[in-house]
Amino acid sequence: MSTEILVNIGARETRVALVEGGVVQEIYLQRASRHGLVSNIYKGLVKRVLPGMQAAFVDIGLERTAFLHATDMLCTPHIDNGAPVPRGDAPPIDQLLRENQEVLVQIVKDPLGSKGARLTTLLSIPSRYLVLLPFDRHVGVSAKIEDETERARLKAVVDALMQRLAPQFGVIVRTAGEGAAEAAIENDLLFLLKLWDSISEKARAARPGQLVHGDLPLSMRVLRDLLGTQVERVRIDHGPECARVVEFARAFVPEAADRIEYYDANAPIFDLCGVEDEINRALDRKVELKSGGHLIIDQTEAMTTIDVNTGAYTGHRNLEETILKTNLEATQAITRQLRLRNLGGIIILDFIDMKNELHKSQVWRALEKELKRDSARTQIYPFSPLGLVEMTRKRVRESLGHILCEPCAACQGRGTVKTLETVCHEIFREVQRAARQFEAREFRVIAAPQVISRLMEEQSQDLAELEEQLKRPIRLQAESLYLQDGFDVVPI
Repeated sequence: MSTEILVNIGARETRVALVEGGVVQEIYLQRASRHGLVSNIYKGLVKRVLPGMQAAFVDIGLERTAFLHATDMLCTPHIDNGAPVPRGDAPPIDQLLRENQEVLVQIVKDPLGSKGARLTTLLSIPSRYLVLLPFDRHVGVSAKIEDETERARLKAVVDALMQRLAPQFGVIVRTAGEGAAEAAIENDLLFLLKLWDSISEKARAARPGQLVHGDLPLSMRVLRDLLGTQVERVRIDHGPECARVVEFARAFVPEAADRIEYYDANAPIFDLCGVEDEINRALDRKVELKSGGHLIIDQTEAMTTIDVNTGAYTGHRNLEETILKTNLEATQAITRQLRLRNLGGIIILDFIDMKNELHKSQVWRALEKELKRDSARTQIYPFSPLGLVEMTRKRVRESLGHILCEPCAACQGRGTVKTLETVCHEIFREVQRAARQFEAREFRVIAAPQVISRLMEEQSQDLAELEEQLKRPIRLQAESLYLQDGFDVVPI
């Protein structure tokens, strides 16, 4: 399957699309006003230690204090004493930290909604093939490298390198390291060790709340994180940025330099493969399936639910075959939407009910197979007694919907607004309340045009009865700036 990366550089926004077989699979965004913070390293100041939560709030210079849990401190480098805590069960948080203590931390989850960033003191510094662990002596190989012979080779290579160059550190071989030559891995390690020396020096001089080390810009980060042997080319629509990325690639990812191209066609780069349209569709609740079925995706703060429906698809044989085909097609659409929308946390999948246990097993295996293509860590569980599939997907950055959208001003994020009839009844009650409080000659109701129309037509008899009851007139005034469920009753 052909794979390419499209990079769109705007005035204050960078967007990246990962396209597999002509179909958009993942979208990444970085805005000047809203940088992703994951992997950034800060010198933090402990503001509060909460023994009851086994956690602490740490000021790293952001709008909200960040959250550091004891389980993310199994190996803790304190700035003032430098003594790491050995691995094992996390001791009480008040034995690890105290208020006003300085500590070097790294962001592992961006701030999401009302929650601050999630921190760790177990720092990790990635490069092309390796991830350096300055405060851990663990040496490992990515689980996504499945060939046992290659795993053994890589483990032997990094074990020897670490013993010779950095016995006090740990390292993990990334998926991109599969097939890499020993010399390339050694160069990667030497680069990381120099980078860590620079970070350590900056950390000693930094003030609390100050950024010590920031991650690469998105246009360069894609070479490190997304560029694998299966990626045929990277196309960038901005000449100067393309030149900078090529220069970066020649220094750190030399084998990728020839695959980077400048895109200078008249059509916008995101019109290729319909990327722009896919982004817009990824903001809708409903996702159409080719068979005629559809998905309904609802994202809440606690979890994401995905409902599978047959829709217009009626099948050709029998009901069970129709349901099985729809559910199997849905597994592909679901896994793609998880990647495209970057949905994470707890996810509940409500497939169409199946009575046949063999069909359930087929759907579950198909879902498991599709999820193997996802670079994010996932875990799925078999069908529950209620016919639901529960799964989790690692969430480190905000979803596409949270980045591109905000709560609706009309419904305050509920997704619904009060009906015209409901608003009219509320207006009647508010007029009665005002009549008991004020000695007014009349009452003026100011509301949205559609509400006023309803009062003058379907509710006109009710309005007349209320005027008769109060012995005072009620004037209606339409105001286009009012939302459907907003109104004012003014005593005059």
